[in-house]
Amino acid sequence: MSIHVLNHARDLLLDETPLARNCGTLCGAACCQGDQETGMILFPDEEKLYEGCTFGHILPANYRIGQHRAQIFVCNGSCPREMRPLACRLFPLFLRFENGSPRVRLDPRADMCPLLDFGLNGLRKSFVSAAETAYNCLLADPVQADFLHGLDDAFSL
Repeated sequence: MSIHVLNHARDLLLDETPLARNCGTLCGAACCQGDQETGMILFPDEEKLYEGCTFGHILPANYRIGQHRAQIFVCNGSCPREMRPLACRLFPLFLRFENGSPRVRLDPRADMCPLLDFGLNGLRKSFVSAAETAYNCLLADPVQADFLHGLDDAFSL
């Protein structure tokens, strides 16, 4: 079930973007530089979607998130939009658990993103809503929920 939930979450964000225009023009596409080290974390089972990929590669990370060994997707500098990892589609948002309740927030690790200066109100409402829906879908799946809780724990240290 996990891969079906993952694909649904990805589909929800296929055409949604933080701004009505390409936000990468504000930062020089900082998150798409393809520096062979920095990439986006893959959700459980997402690596299956990148088998034989020609526009990037997967690096195993030396840590676990929840019950899953972390994997990072590193692009070569550009990718087909419909193939972006879920973490790219959600960027610059992050799911935090505050008093046990999930809350979509701006990702404080996204310091290269000029959108952080404007807060959630600076993002398109449809993008934030789609991200909230995607996160709720993921939370309904035990595998993805474990990953999201582990991700929040890992970056709360």
